[in-house]
Amino acid sequence: MGVDYSQLHDPNAEYTMRDLSAETMQVTRERGGGRDIEITDIQTTMIDGNFPWTLVRIYTDAGIVGTGEAYWGAGVPELIQRMTPFLQGENPLDIDRLTEHLVQKMSGEGSIAGVTVTAIAGIEVALHDLAGKILDVPAYQLLGGKYRDEVRVYCDCHTEAEADPEACADEAERVVEDLGYDALKFDLDVPSGHEKDRANRHLREPEIEHKAEIVERVTERVGDRADVAFDCHWTFSGGSAKRLAKRLEEYDVWWLEDPVPPENHDVQREVTQSTETPITVGENVYRKHGQRRLLEEQAVDIIAPDMPKVGGMRETRKIADLADMYYVPVAMHNVSSPVATTASAHVGAAIPNSLAVEYHSYELGWWEDLVEEDVIEDGYIEIPEEPGLGVTLDMDVVEEHMVEGEELFDEA
Repeated sequence: MGVDYSQLHDPNAEYTMRDLSAETMQVTRERGGGRDIEITDIQTTMIDGNFPWTLVRIYTDAGIVGTGEAYWGAGVPELIQRMTPFLQGENPLDIDRLTEHLVQKMSGEGSIAGVTVTAIAGIEVALHDLAGKILDVPAYQLLGGKYRDEVRVYCDCHTEAEADPEACADEAERVVEDLGYDALKFDLDVPSGHEKDRANRHLREPEIEHKAEIVERVTERVGDRADVAFDCHWTFSGGSAKRLAKRLEEYDVWWLEDPVPPENHDVQREVTQSTETPITVGENVYRKHGQRRLLEEQAVDIIAPDMPKVGGMRETRKIADLADMYYVPVAMHNVSSPVATTASAHVGAAIPNSLAVEYHSYELGWWEDLVEEDVIEDGYIEIPEEPGLGVTLDMDVVEEHMVEGEELFDEA
């Protein structure tokens, strides 16, 4: 028998002075209208997709169940099990208080960043699905209503010959013409054959020219039929990133993503302010506090939080509000299943500065089979009007694609 993480001992969690539980806060007044509901359990199931997605389910004494998803990664299910006792008996409608309650309870275990925040985010997404079902409203309504009926999707593209500019251009044209997307992204941190040392982050001129050739071929091939972004995955030094971004200024680049490692904001600011090429970062910076300096110091042209990673739906809304103060658009990074992808779309519908939501699974034939509804059509997600997130897990598909050793959720 494995460890029961819900029973771990942590004095910080047990004796915190800022306990935000309903009992401590004396949030006990009857609500009426079927809104007096308590959380009874939280369960997870990990799916073996192109990433190991952690699906989350929250159960209640009313028989209503909410489904969410945390960003993939080891340790997330254990952390969710660890937090389950903190929410049992709570009313799931108090999403903001419960999220802050978990942040405070888990402060000793790192709730300012990393997988602890990601685990909280998975619960928070499930709370939105659950609250929407209880109140009979779609999740975007809980975030303030909507600005748009559908959200644009950008397709993260790949090819077996990822370093071949012509192969990338061929794939770009196929995705636009055959799959119907008008927004794409390709990787630029691909081997060029000119590398001398993969560890020092330095780009030699032949490497820069190789990357520029990929950008040139792809952008010229699709023309004005699609916007194209390019991802660097935090690979290059500050000086190399500046030179690369400067070299790409002559092309129609939607954005250049994560050209330098995420830890040093000063270098990030210098890179962004050195070029006319739009720079996008944000998926590896957690919660609104982590995004603050990027925005206040104008170290980013487009902010890219990953909703089920950086803190959840309301946290992403808060990041978007902060970004809007600096007139910065939001392009949500996303490598999720249809559950969190749809949840990100609800956020995208509810914020004024939404640019697009990423789709990273176009090569996975059964991605959309995981839910009963259609999710992406012609490069857009139409925002569901059903209560909650508006997607229903196909439990047969879930069971078929579970990570080996995982157990299926209990019946709703």
